[in-house]
Order: sequence, then structure tokens, then C-alpha cells
Amino acid sequence: MASAELQGKYQKLAQEYSKLRAQNQVLKKGVVDEQASSAVLKEQLKMKDQSLRKLQQEMDSLTFRNLQLAKRVELLQDELALSESRGKKNKKGGEPASQLSQEQKSVFDEDLQKKIEENERLHIQFFEADEQHKHVEAELKSRLATLETEAAQHQAVIDGLTRKYMETIEKLQNDKAKLEVKSQTLEKEAKECRLRTEECQLQLKNLHEDLSGRLEESLSIINEKVPFNDTKYHPYNALNVPLHNRRHQLKMRDIAGQALAFVQDLVPALLNFHTYTEQRIQIFPVDSAIDTISPLNQKFSQYLHENASYVRPLEEGMLHLFESITEDTVTVLETTVKLKMFSDHLTSYVRFLRKILPYQLKSLEEECESSLCTPALKARNLELSQDVKRMTAVFEKLQTYITLLALPSTEPDGLLRANYTSVLTNVGAALHGFHDVMKDLSKHYSQKAAIEHELPTATQKLVTTNDCVLSSAVALTNGAGKIASFFSNNMDYFIASLSYGPKTASGFISPVSAECMLQYKKKAAAYMRALRKPLAESVPYGEAVANRRVLLSSTESREGLAQQVQQSLEKISKLEQEKEHWMLEAQLAKIKLEKENQRMADRLRSTSSAQLLGLVQENATVSTTPCQEEAAAKVPSEPVQSASLVPDVESREDLIKNHYMARIAELTSQLQLADSKSVHFYAECRALSKRLALAEKCKETLTEEMKLASQNSSRLQDELTTTKRSYEDQLSMMSDHLCSMNETLSKQREEIDTLKMSSKGNSKKNRNR
Repeated sequence: MASAELQGKYQKLAQEYSKLRAQNQVLKKGVVDEQASSAVLKEQLKMKDQSLRKLQQEMDSLTFRNLQLAKRVELLQDELALSESRGKKNKKGGEPASQLSQEQKSVFDEDLQKKIEENERLHIQFFEADEQHKHVEAELKSRLATLETEAAQHQAVIDGLTRKYMETIEKLQNDKAKLEVKSQTLEKEAKECRLRTEECQLQLKNLHEDLSGRLEESLSIINEKVPFNDTKYHPYNALNVPLHNRRHQLKMRDIAGQALAFVQDLVPALLNFHTYTEQRIQIFPVDSAIDTISPLNQKFSQYLHENASYVRPLEEGMLHLFESITEDTVTVLETTVKLKMFSDHLTSYVRFLRKILPYQLKSLEEECESSLCTPALKARNLELSQDVKRMTAVFEKLQTYITLLALPSTEPDGLLRANYTSVLTNVGAALHGFHDVMKDLSKHYSQKAAIEHELPTATQKLVTTNDCVLSSAVALTNGAGKIASFFSNNMDYFIASLSYGPKTASGFISPVSAECMLQYKKKAAAYMRALRKPLAESVPYGEAVANRRVLLSSTESREGLAQQVQQSLEKISKLEQEKEHWMLEAQLAKIKLEKENQRMADRLRSTSSAQLLGLVQENATVSTTPCQEEAAAKVPSEPVQSASLVPDVESREDLIKNHYMARIAELTSQLQLADSKSVHFYAECRALSKRLALAEKCKETLTEEMKLASQNSSRLQDELTTTKRSYEDQLSMMSDHLCSMNETLSKQREEIDTLKMSSKGNSKKNRNR
């Protein structure tokens, strides 16, 4: 169960993680879109800034041009003034000069006018462009600010989601670790279960042998001395303990718990309905705070005030019924004694409804006779009176059928077993009728409340009370609908569970036999508990498995070492061949070296002294050593002394040859070391892989064995319990039969003795006569 809960929790967390991951993807996409839109807006802003700079440059050029034109106009004006002054002086030639100045002035004026208009137009364009740029810049800034805020919000959401994801990941990792630990514990439990199953098999075998022997003995005794079968007689058959169906009891307790919850919801609705009806009587049509209400309504209010003493026992009776249904009992109609208590409480509540029904109808008639009652309100009151009558009739019908269902636990002759199904069907129909009546009542009362709220004399107190009555009626409607649907959904189960009893056929004969059966059941359960003994200590199976693993690993390592030895032998043979080859090469090189030394000695005799000849001979002896590695190791120390004796080319060749020989020796040693390491690692990896495969196979076999062991243990346990029960039943039957036979034999002996005594007395009397 705990593993199933953890697995369910893990699945829920995985589903939440997938949902959050999908939301994270959506948010990331939104953030990317917003970033792209912000980048586009930034590009647009940059282009607008460039256009603004161009316009600013044009404006600067235009202002500069205007200044130039203004200076030119001033110069032209100055020239004009000078020309006018000259014209006054030169009166003789004044007419042609004045005409010339007038023409120049008109040309300048036209040119100036054009420049002024062009300047004005450029000023207007610049102003409009400036305003448009400011407007666009403001819009872009505001939009950029909103986008930045949204991006910050999205980033915060993403950070929160990432934190949540990390927390969920950590939580899932912790759950995974717990599950791994639990799997290890389950493996240990599987091993223990396997040992227990072996013990159970041995125990079952012993019990089977023992019980088979006892059964043969018992059958021989029964066949010889007890020719009696209790299943033929219903009074004796009812005392047999039925097979315990734990699933049936748990299901029945669950159903009783649901029924208790529905009744607990229905009882407050009934209390509120009666209480708010009492408050409404004291308000409408006459307010008791202002004027005295009628004696009828006073009596009706007094009766309604007592509703709690009739309604609350319904919940108590259902609670006692729920508590009486346990896992150890056998729940059928003959054993549910507490159903009679609930039936009595329901009967008292139905009496209360019958008692208040006439007053309720008369109260509605008084409302119809009031001057405030309109024809529409009168029609609603008539409908409500019919609904109240139907509600009382439905409760009476329901009470009748529940009383019939309670009869088998108190009076077995009051209801035949063949009529159980029809009674249950009628209970379901009555609950559906109760739901329909409450729907009509809440509908008509809502219409009546709407009409009363429109009256000019309607007070806030009346409006509030009507709303409370209507809410309680709606709650009653919902509760009745839930109970009706619940009973209809479980109708098939109720009908099928009626056959749960002794021999699943005839059932119990009387409540006394059912009580005796439950006592026998308790005794049998106590006897079974007494038979259970603590199991002996099991064999240390884990140690044996560990030793087996060690043995397998040792065999694997032995195989790997054998392969390493084979490979090493092959390499040694190859190296021997190479060694012979290089020995031949060394001998050839030695012969060549001797010839070269002889040639060098012949050459040096004519040019050097005897000391030089000794050095050459010493070099020759050093170079003729049989081992090539020693020659390679000693030669590098000699070139310093012989550098002056041997020519440069030959000394350089010797140095290169010695260097490469040393390098080859070093590389060969490294290669051999790497080969040995690789072989070792390959053997270890191969052994580990085989070990892993064996562990996986062992794990699979262990899981399969654990499943089989659990199934076998449960099956053996069930077989053990059934065989013990059957054997105990047979023993109890035999003991009962023997007791009855002894009683009959003793009675027969007493009758025989009495007959003998009477016959002796008669013989004495006859003799006396």
C-alpha cells in the first residue's frame, strides 16, 4: 500500500512537472516574442532618430541660408540707399537711374518674397515633423516601458518556475532514493516470504496429512454412528458460520458511511426548514412583535419549536447503525439490529409531520383569507398545501418500507425472504418521490417569495426569512437527490448481498440464531488466533546468496586470469622470435663494426699514437657487448671523448643511432605496460559485465519468485483457513451429533428403565392378584 501511495504521489508530481514545463515553454515563447517586438520597436526608434537628425540638419542649413539671405537683403538695401542718394545728386541723369533702381527693387522684392514664403513653408514642415517625431517618440517610450515591465514580470515568473522545477526535481530525487530503499526492503521481505512459504508448505503438508487421517476417522465414525446431516434442517443450518467475506464487509461499511454522511447533510436542512417556517409564521401575515397572531399559528409555532427532538435522533440512529457494521460481523437484514432504532426514530418523525400537517394547511388557508393575499399568491399557497401533503405521504411510505426492512432482525415471520427485493425497490422509488416533491416545493415557494417581496407591506425581516426558508428547501432538494441517486446506484449490490449467509441459500431463521452464529464466529476467530504460533528462525539465506555471488565472481576472475596467461604466453613467444631476429641483426652489426674498427685502426696507425689506438680498442670492446640495451645505455657517454677522434659524420650517425635505439627501448617498455594494463582492464570489465548480467538475472528471478511466493503464501493461507474452518465445522457438527445421540440414548435408556420398572410392578400386581 505504501509503495502504491508513493507511486501515485510520484505520478502526480510528474504530471505537475509536465504541466509546469509546458507553461514554462509558453512563457518562454511569450518572452521571446516580446523581446523580438521590443527589438523591432528599438529599430523603429533608431530610424526615427535618424530622420530627426536629418531634419535637424536640414533646419540648420535652412537657418544658415536664411541668415545669408538676410545679410544679402541688408546689403541690397544699403546699395539702394546709396543709389537713391546718388540719384538726388545727379539730377540731370536722374530719370534713367530711378527707373533702373525701381526695376532692381522690384526684382529684389520678388526674390525676397519667394525666399520668405519658402522659409515659412520649411518652418511649417519642420514644426510638423518635430511634433510628429515627439509624438512617436513618446508612444515608443511608453510602449518600451510597458514591454520592459512585462519582460521583467515574465522573467520573474520564469525564475519562480525554475525554482519550483528545481524543488520538484530535488523532491523527485528524494522520492526516488526512498523508493530504492523501499525496493531493497521489499527484496528482503521477498526473501523472508519465500522462507515463510516453504515453512507454510511443510506445515500445510503436515496439516493435510493430519487432517486427512482425522477426516477418515471422523467419516468412519459419522457413517457408523451419526447418520445425521444438519444442512437438511433450517434451524441447524442457520447456526453454521458462513465464509467470511472481508471485501463485502468493507463495502457495506463504506456504503453505510456514505449513507450517514447524506443523513448528516439532510438533518440540518430539515431543522432549518422547520425553524425558519416557525419564524415566518410569527412575521406574516401578522407580525407578533406588533400584534398578536392567531391561536392556530401560536399552536403551530409551538409544535414547530419541538422539531429538534424529532429530527436529531435520525442522525443518531444512522450513526449507531454505521457503528454496528464492522469488519468482523456478518451484515445482512437478519443481523442489523440497529436498523430497528433508526426505524423507530423515523416513525416518531413521521408522527411529528402528521401532527403539524393540519396546522400547516390551516395556516396557509389563513394566509389566503388575509387582505394582503393576491390571487397569484393564493394559487401558490394552494400548490404549497398540496406539496406539504405529498411530502408527509412520501415520508409515511418511506417509514413503512424501512420498518419492513427492520422486521427480519426482530420478528422473522413479519417479512418473507422472497419480498426483500421488492421492499428495497420500493424504498428507492420512495426516495425518488421525496426528491421530486422537494423540487416542486422549492419551486413553488420561490414563486411565492417573489410575489410577497413585491407587496408594499413586505418588510426586510420577511424578505430575509423567505430567503432562509427557500435556501433550506433547496438544501433539502439537493440532499434528497443525492440520497436517491446513491440508493439507485447501490440497488444491485443491496439485492446481491441478501444471499450472504449460511450456505448462501436459506439464510437465518430467527434473530436468536443470527446472534448464536455471531458468537460461534467469534469463538472460531479466537480459536484461529490461538492456533497461530510465532515462526521459527529461518535459514540465513542472504549469506548463502552472498557466498554464491563470491563464488561466481571468483570463477569469473579465474577465467580472466587464464585468458591473461594465454595472451602473455603468445606475446612471450612473439618476443622470443623478435629477440632471435635482433640477435642475428646484432651479430651482423658486430661483424660490420669490427670491420669498421679495423679499418679505422689501420687509418689511425699512421696519424695517431698508441694511446689513441687503446681508446679505439676500448670503444670496440664496449660496443661488442652481447646485450643491445646496455650498448644503447653506455654509448651516449662516449661521444664526448671520441668526438675529436672520429670524423663528424660518423659520430653524428652514432649519436642518432643510439638516441633512436634508446627511444625504441623506452617505447617498447611503455607499449608492453599499456598492453598489460589494457588486458587487465578488459578482464575486469568483462568480469564486471558478467557480474552485472548475473545480478540482473538474479533480480528478475527474485522478483518473479517474490510474486510467486506472495501468491503461494496467500493461497496457502486461504487454503489453511478454509481447511481449518471446514475441519472445525465438521468437528462441531460431530460433537453436536454425538451430544444429541447421547441425549437420545440416555432418554431411550430412561424410557427402557421406566418400562422395565412398570413391567415389574405389573407382574407383581398380577402375582398378588
